[in-house]
Amino acid sequence: MSLAAGTRLGPYEILALIGAGGMGEVYKARDTRLDRTVAVKVCAEQFSERFEREARAVAALNHPNICALYDVGPNYLVMEYIEGPTLAGPLALAEALPIARQIAEALEAAHEKGIVHHSGGYFASRSDSRPMNSALRWRSRSSTRAVT
Repeated sequence: MSLAAGTRLGPYEILALIGAGGMGEVYKARDTRLDRTVAVKVCAEQFSERFEREARAVAALNHPNICALYDVGPNYLVMEYIEGPTLAGPLALAEALPIARQIAEALEAAHEKGIVHHSGGYFASRSDSRPMNSALRWRSRSSTRAVT
């Protein structure tokens, strides 16, 4: 399923693969309309109507520790691209506590909008138990990091 550099998904030009998981692959890409770098998560299957409702719910979130959702395609999400190293552990307690606090603040913001957290970094609205993958971000002393 890997996409080659230069492949286009609508206005998004794939630059490089930056991660992969059970639900799909995440790419660094360029938004050719706005000339900005974005993250594109390509899922293995077409999105359902239920997924579209969940994408709208997550798009309504506006918090410094939640990556912005910019666009939705037939089988991909376009999110804010955040520079920085990938989280890898174990972490020292002094480094882990500020990250945990920022994640908790992001979850609190999601809960206030009626979106609840499920294990594995997934979100779903209270009215729907199907999970939706989202991304959290946090700031360290020297960079901003993301979990997708």
